[in-house]
Amino acid sequence: MPTAARPAAGLAWFKSSYSGGNTTECLETAFLPSGVLVRDSKRPGDPWLVVSEEAWMRFVRGTRYLPSMVWGS
Repeated sequence: MPTAARPAAGLAWFKSSYSGGNTTECLETAFLPSGVLVRDSKRPGDPWLVVSEEAWMRFVRGTRYLPSMVWGS
């Protein structure tokens, strides 16, 4: 998967609502016109994963059908 060169400053990063108090396993996302950037919240300076808008939407839709035990609830 491709990683991103650093785009212009001012990206708005969002943490998953499933992160809760567990700060050891968290991803953040930033939305671009061409897709989504994904990074490890503990290592924001490391390379970011670049995901197309279509792939991101498939991922989000797919997670809705996972058993709740996967999410620890």
